[in-house]
Amino acid sequence: MPTSFSLFFLVIAIIESVAGLLGNGTILAVSSTSWVRSKILSSYDMIMIFLSLSRFCLQSWMMLDLFLSLVYPASYYVEKLFVTFKTVFMFLNYSSLWFAAWLSVFYCTKIATFTQSFFIRLKQRISSLVPWMLITSSLFSFATCLPFSWDIYNVHNNFTTPLTVTNSSERRARMKISFFSLILLCNAGIALPLIVFVVSSILLIRSLWRHMRQMQNNATGFRDPCLEAHMGAIKSVFSFLILYVTYFIALVLILSNMFLPFSIWEAICVAVMAACPAGHSMILIWSNPKFRELPARILHHTNCQMRPRSM
Repeated sequence: MPTSFSLFFLVIAIIESVAGLLGNGTILAVSSTSWVRSKILSSYDMIMIFLSLSRFCLQSWMMLDLFLSLVYPASYYVEKLFVTFKTVFMFLNYSSLWFAAWLSVFYCTKIATFTQSFFIRLKQRISSLVPWMLITSSLFSFATCLPFSWDIYNVHNNFTTPLTVTNSSERRARMKISFFSLILLCNAGIALPLIVFVVSSILLIRSLWRHMRQMQNNATGFRDPCLEAHMGAIKSVFSFLILYVTYFIALVLILSNMFLPFSIWEAICVAVMAACPAGHSMILIWSNPKFRELPARILHHTNCQMRPRSM
């Protein structure tokens, strides 16, 4: 059973997940509406639809997973149900990580000002490459999550069974093999999008910083809106990078099964994993006027409806 501290962090994770659902739902609604109105799906809206939908499903699945493991543990830990939940969970994880990485690549190609021939060709072709990038990464995520539907968790589930003297060494060997396989599978699905995200983010931050320094040298002493926009972009990209790496660490710790179920450390990892997608969606909404418009209209409409009642 979870302790009071574990329950505290799990409640925080639920609150963060609800905030993430609202944030990603807003991004999904705005991007889909933009697509319907213009009847043309831009590369940016395509990435945002895939990213927000995958995260909306991921955080909904995390809440359902947490609810069943707390309220119906006997049913949840049935082998087929447990494996199904973990397999779907990993697919949504891998997909959201890939889509966030492609968003970083898209930002890098559209904003960065490198003059290398490869970068120029990528900049020219990024719009036509985006659909293939999204489809390929979805298929890759599906392929890398399939091994989790095999017997990868069986040894871990038997950790609590008593070990006899005769089979203890064999059981320990099987546990090591299972743990090693789990780490390999996790890295296979996470390492590539992590590398893509980190490289593109660092390149983008470097380009923005270099351009900002040039504008500072040419500044006349007044506040430059373009300079402030570049500084805001650097902060946003750096925030994305911190959240992405933090999410990666928490996910690896969860998958490594280092902590007991419902322990305080596992609850902290769950809270971190719920906070990162929610934080990323809030930053996206804050940094894009198109995404800020819908919450502002809803808030204005709510205030207009409440005013006559209070008078």
